[in-house]
Amino acid sequence: MSLIVSVSEAEGRFSELLARVEAGEDVIIARGREPIAKIIRTRSAENLGAAIEELKASRAGLPPVRHDELLAWRDEGRRVE
Repeated sequence: MSLIVSVSEAEGRFSELLARVEAGEDVIIARGREPIAKIIRTRSAENLGAAIEELKASRAGLPPVRHDELLAWRDEGRRVE
């Protein structure tokens, strides 16, 4: 579950909010009713390595990803101006 706080509240409770993130909680910072940022715990190097191995195992036996697919994934949801 995520905790939602205002920008001004986040400024005054930043250390406390970081402690909550370290404990596994996500913190969303909102301006008014609009969420503008999310603070989440980063993965350690060991967890990142495990995640990479898990991804490799899930892709085993599948054809390689084509360059145009990677570009499409990268651009998905981006606004074209």
